[in-house]
Amino acid sequence: MERVQQMITTVTLNVAIDKAYVVDAVEKGTVMRVLKCTNTAGGKGLNVAKVARLCGEEVMATGFVGGHAGAYIEEMLDAQGVPNSFVHTECETRSCINILASDGSSTEFLEPGAPVAEEHVREFLELFSSLVDKSEVLTISGSVPQGVPGDLYAKMIEMAKERGKKILLDTSGELLRKGIEACPTMIKPNDDEIEALLGVPVSNREEIIAGARQLHERGIPYVVVSLGADGALVVCDEGVFHGRPPKIETVNTVGCGDSMTAAFAVSFARGYDIRQALTYAVAVSAANALTMETGQFKPEDMERLLPFVTVDKVG
Repeated sequence: MERVQQMITTVTLNVAIDKAYVVDAVEKGTVMRVLKCTNTAGGKGLNVAKVARLCGEEVMATGFVGGHAGAYIEEMLDAQGVPNSFVHTECETRSCINILASDGSSTEFLEPGAPVAEEHVREFLELFSSLVDKSEVLTISGSVPQGVPGDLYAKMIEMAKERGKKILLDTSGELLRKGIEACPTMIKPNDDEIEALLGVPVSNREEIIAGARQLHERGIPYVVVSLGADGALVVCDEGVFHGRPPKIETVNTVGCGDSMTAAFAVSFARGYDIRQALTYAVAVSAANALTMETGQFKPEDMERLLPFVTVDKVG
């Protein structure tokens, strides 16, 4: 029976205009000529929305935008065919800069988000509640601007779970610590975040798996740990799985983690089993690394890589 397609909603409370500067080399205290500049609608959740749409799913991007910069974000999303519904604030949306040098290095400058008024937080929660009812899967990604309470993500997770929806959380720090108390469907911490959450050293693969298992045992169905070029680990009820991509010549790894989150959201919406989901997520993430633009991939790259992704059960 054909699946009735339902929406994937992606939340980005701290959106940004992402500027990628291509330079020969980064030299301190001098004038550098930018060889190429690319502007994109940025923020982790917007990357998730763009990738989920490229995967063929219906999406809705939401969060806060403000001022001329916020209007530019909406224009870029509209031009890309990404449906969006934002709460408009009184301050300008931030910009973030990624300097890409010829030696392959990436140097990022991330502006903080401008303060958000309490009334806009309440307005967003009302909007989010209406989107939960229309969605099959929701994702929450990244940081929050000033003025947003630290337990907001936890409240949003509870709202989604109460209505039987799957919700994925990809953040860090106190937002992650409070968010996991609400037990989202999936989290995607790195080794540093696992270490901070559990207060235990995480310096090798065995310790990463042990830490992810502890988080899973707290009631989080899927704990995903990205391993960069070595793929990703998933700890779940079915066991521990390691998905590896084939060898590729990367162009830009920024946004690969967001692409993985998007692919898992798509997999949950489609009802994939965990091996299918991990295979698909690793292939989409690797395909993202073959493009210069953040939160993009060529479907033909993903289809070419997919048969060469390996998934092994660990232990």
